[in-house]
Amino acid sequence: MASFKVRKLRCIPPEITVPGDKSISHRSAMFAGMANGRTVISGFLPSEDCLCTVKAMEALGAEVDILEEAEGIGPVTLAIVGHGMKLKAPANPIDCGNSGTTTRLLAGILAGQPFTTTLVGDESLSKRPMRRIADPLSLMGAKVTGQGDKICAPLQISGGDLQPITYRLPMASAQVKSAVLLAGLFAPGKTSVVEPVPTRNHTERLMTHFGIKWLRDGETVSVYGGQEPQPVDIVVPGDISSAAFWMVAAAATPGAQITLKNVGLNPTRTGIIDVLLRMGAQITSSERESNGEPRGNVVVKGGELNCTVIGGAEIPNVIDELPILAVAGALARGNTRIRDAAELRVKETDRIAAVADNLRRMGVTVTEFEDGMEIEGGATLNGASIDSFGDHRIAMAFAIAGMFAEGTTIINDTECISTSYPGFEKHLDLFFSNSKSNKPPIPVIARIPKKLGIDTLAAEDVSD
Repeated sequence: MASFKVRKLRCIPPEITVPGDKSISHRSAMFAGMANGRTVISGFLPSEDCLCTVKAMEALGAEVDILEEAEGIGPVTLAIVGHGMKLKAPANPIDCGNSGTTTRLLAGILAGQPFTTTLVGDESLSKRPMRRIADPLSLMGAKVTGQGDKICAPLQISGGDLQPITYRLPMASAQVKSAVLLAGLFAPGKTSVVEPVPTRNHTERLMTHFGIKWLRDGETVSVYGGQEPQPVDIVVPGDISSAAFWMVAAAATPGAQITLKNVGLNPTRTGIIDVLLRMGAQITSSERESNGEPRGNVVVKGGELNCTVIGGAEIPNVIDELPILAVAGALARGNTRIRDAAELRVKETDRIAAVADNLRRMGVTVTEFEDGMEIEGGATLNGASIDSFGDHRIAMAFAIAGMFAEGTTIINDTECISTSYPGFEKHLDLFFSNSKSNKPPIPVIARIPKKLGIDTLAAEDVSD
C-alpha cells in the first residue's frame, strides 16, 4: 500500500496546468467510439478511470492509436476510429475498474446494442448503486440485472429494441441523465430527461460538438433517436475539479497568488469558485469558448477565509469538490455547514464519514449529519495518519490539509489518486520548492515503502 507524507507548505508556485477534464475525457472517448470515422482527442486525461473507458470502446470495436504521451503520466493525445452506432459484442466482460462514469454511461450505450454485455469493476465500484440507471433503461426495453437490491456490479445488460421515454430523475445526477440520453440515440422518437436541478451538461455540449441535435425546454432535456455522432477532433480543457485543490491551497494562504492555466469553466462546474468567493477568496478568470466548452486561466489570491453554508441547488455543481471544500472550512473562521449532500455517502467511499474522520484526526471538531457535516474552523491542524479509504479525492484533499498542519501528515493508500489525477504528487512538490533559490526543489513528499510501518516513518528525517 503506497503512501506519502506532507509537511507545511513552503511556497505557492506561480502557475500550474492541471490535466484534462475527467468528465469530458470519458464522454469524448464514447462519442468518438460511436462515430463513423477518425476523431483525435487532445488534452485527454490518462487517468485509470478514463483509460477504462477507452479500453471499453476498444472492446466494442473502436480502434485506438496513441499519438502523444506525457512522460510519467500517460497518453494525452489519442486517435479513435469508430465504426458507427452498431458496436461489436465484446469477447469478455468489460472491466470498468473504479469508474462509476464508465459503468453508468456505457450502460446507456449498451442498452441499444443487440447483444448481452457484462460490466465488472473493483471492490469499491461493486458496492456502488446501479439501480438508478437500471430502472430507466429497463423502462426503455433493455434488461439490466445486477447484485442485490441496489443492482451493483457485476452488471449484465441485454440490449435491443428500445422505446423512448420521458424520465424524471429521482435525484440530481449527470450520470443518470447521460445514460438515458445516450440510450435515447438508439430509440425511435424523442427521449426526455426531467432534472430536479441542473446538473453538469458536458454530454449535451459534446452532442452538439459531434453533430447530434438536442433541445432543452426548462428543466427537460431531450434528444431524438436515429442520430449518429460525426467524427470531429476535440481539445479537452483542464479539469476544474483537479484545479480545486490548488485553489484552496492558495486561497487559504494570505498574500499568495497562483494562476491555473486552461481550466474548464463550464458554468455547471464552477460552483467551487462561487463558494470560495463567498468565503472571501479573490478569484478572477479569463474565458473563451472552444470545442463547445468555455475555458480560461483562473487567478487565485489568498487571504483569510470565512465560514459559509453549502447546500441546496448548488450541491450538484460542487459534489466532487466537497471534500476539499470541507478542508477549506477547517481553515476558515467560523463554522461551515454542508447539507443536502447525501450523494456523498455512495461515492468511491462514504465521503461524509471519511472527511469527518480524517478532520477529527487532525484536531478539527466536526458534527456529522446524514446529508453533510458542520466543521468548526480556526483550530490548529495537527499532522496525522490519514486514511484515504481508497478514494482519490479524500487522499488529495488531505494532502492539502497536511500543507497547513503542524508536523508531518501521512496520507495512506495513495494509489487511488491515479484514477483521476496522474501527476498530482509532481504538482504537490512545487509547493515545497525554495522559490527564491536556483537549487532543485526539495521534495517534502516522500514515497513510503510498503514494508515500513508508521512508527518507522515517524523516526525518519524529512527535509523542510
